[in-house]
Amino acid sequence: MTENDQGNAPSRQRKRFPGISSRAYEHPADRSALVALRKLSGFDTAFKALSGLLPERSLRLLYLSDSVRVSDAQFSHLNDMLRDACYILDLEKVPPMYVTQDPKPNAMCIGLDEPIIVVTTGLVELLDEEEMRAVVGHEVGHALSGHAVYRTVLLFLTNLALKIAWIPLGTVAITAVVTALREWFRKSELSADRAGLLVGQDVRASMRGLMKIAGGNHLHEMNVDAFLAQADEYEKAGDLRDSVLKILNVLPRSHPFTTVRAAELKKWSESRDFQRIMDGHYPKRSEDKDTSVTDSFRESANHYADTVRTSKDPLMKLVGDIAGGAGDLAGDLGGRLRNRFGGGQDQKTDGGPARDGRGAKGEAGNGTPGDGAGGGQSEG
Repeated sequence: MTENDQGNAPSRQRKRFPGISSRAYEHPADRSALVALRKLSGFDTAFKALSGLLPERSLRLLYLSDSVRVSDAQFSHLNDMLRDACYILDLEKVPPMYVTQDPKPNAMCIGLDEPIIVVTTGLVELLDEEEMRAVVGHEVGHALSGHAVYRTVLLFLTNLALKIAWIPLGTVAITAVVTALREWFRKSELSADRAGLLVGQDVRASMRGLMKIAGGNHLHEMNVDAFLAQADEYEKAGDLRDSVLKILNVLPRSHPFTTVRAAELKKWSESRDFQRIMDGHYPKRSEDKDTSVTDSFRESANHYADTVRTSKDPLMKLVGDIAGGAGDLAGDLGGRLRNRFGGGQDQKTDGGPARDGRGAKGEAGNGTPGDGAGGGQSEG
């Protein structure tokens, strides 16, 4: 590891992002939910009160007593990666990391007051150094975004639902909350994948890691392009019945499907947003307090509108067609009413420059929400 004046520089030359806000890499749906939660009056107080019910102390003692804590003396290569990731994303306090014996490849960031990172032996044995670096960056991204708090709540409520499953209707309310938290957490995983790419700065390593999680340590038998083609086939294959099955399949999961994660990350790595961050243009933590909840929700809405418009999924295409048909109908009715009650001036200037100019200014946002203002905000 190369040392510099600050004492923990990355092991190879990578760009660093001083003061970067998690808003720089957060998925629009993830970001709007977090901004809204952070703006809620009394939200922190409520969670502090809830912390008395959550087994955070128990979790910390469990990992301390029955796992291996990463340090200069134990799993030193992971310790270097952890410090590198915190240095690159400018996370001041390095969270503790533990390696726990579990053949299933997994990693998580949990904790209420202070996040801790846990990786399984299955994951450590599966990934090479650059692939593992992206995973460590992924978990540090969770820590920077404040995801550990909500992840801990999700784990607690999931365990609680299992314990009271024998009580009639006892899990109905909890299941609803867990389902909502899982939907948010799946979006947060897409955000953390982006953080992992910012740390590793090697999209090929990120792709390899996701492929190994899906298919094991058999890279010689796998191909990135073919793997990404699976995501495209998954999105557009089948009919409406398959669309419903996709929803049912993903509901119990805390993570998006691996091919979908790979396709989302590849798309983001080629976007203008990613290039701007790499060029040093990104939102700063010092500006977080001025973040507008309304703007974040609007950006999230624009993102979903664009997703529906461009999706190849049969159900999403149907939703888009219905929405587009309603828009065309509304536009047609509006034109008929203007011609009927707007007087002769509109008919005389039909197709003229003045009317076209007013239409472009006044109606572009309504007529093409995905191609006009929505597209621009999604980029920015």
